[in-house]
Amino acid sequence: MTYRPSSPYAPPRRPRRPSLPRPPRRARLTRRGRLALLLGAVLTVAAGVTVPLLLTRDAPAAEQPRTLLVPEGRRAGEVYTAVDRALHLPDGTARKTATTPGVLRLPAAAGGNPEGYLFPATYPVLSATTPEALLRFMVDTAAKRYGTARIAEGARAHGLSVYETVVAASIVQAEADNPEDMAKVARVVHNRLARGMPLQMDSTLNYALGRSSVDTSFEDTKSESPYNTYARKGLPPTPIGNPGDEAVDAVLRPADGDWLYFVTVAPGDTRFTADYAAHRANVAEFNANRSTGKR
Repeated sequence: MTYRPSSPYAPPRRPRRPSLPRPPRRARLTRRGRLALLLGAVLTVAAGVTVPLLLTRDAPAAEQPRTLLVPEGRRAGEVYTAVDRALHLPDGTARKTATTPGVLRLPAAAGGNPEGYLFPATYPVLSATTPEALLRFMVDTAAKRYGTARIAEGARAHGLSVYETVVAASIVQAEADNPEDMAKVARVVHNRLARGMPLQMDSTLNYALGRSSVDTSFEDTKSESPYNTYARKGLPPTPIGNPGDEAVDAVLRPADGDWLYFVTVAPGDTRFTADYAAHRANVAEFNANRSTGKR
């Protein structure tokens, strides 16, 4: 079974040839109409907010939709796993689909890699949903979000392309816990790029190592991966996750400050500074908190 044309997961239907007028008859909602009401009004919004579905009192849905949540910051691999589970598919199906050339309409700068363009939101899922349709809808939603004049102009103002803005936003999403800290982390990213300093972000190195951790060893920083921003200057080659609107906005409108360093010494206590000695003291406090279990 495939999606009806009214679904946001399918291309528009070709118009029918005009036909002779028929006698009017009492309106009756068909199964196709019910599916149109269910999916025709889908509007992707920020993660954690369920996509609204329109129903009528006298026409119950033929199928109760399930939902797939893609939180902000999830990596592509995590999204593929969630899609396979939501659609009851064998492991690896969504990944194979997403990486098949021509399936997803990605920007040329992405080089065929969907990372950063699997837009975080809550999506309705029916038994007719295919991985191609669902993943394509995620990417198309991201393209609409990132394709506005506001994003393009904001990126140019910071000397970035739109794709580089998504890359920077994915780092901000991974490094900060709230919008205020996001704006400050974004400022650190801009300041370091402007000075030609390596970003030295644990999040990019952990992406290369396929893990999520607050611990980075000296041995880790010697990795030859292009995502090792301790050793390499500039942004990593691709996003390291799928950022939400707040992270993108933080890159476009970073906080004012001369900060070059930051560290979260305790939950809710992230400290920013331009002084390396002060940063070293903050790192020492972070290590002390970790050893006593306060982290």
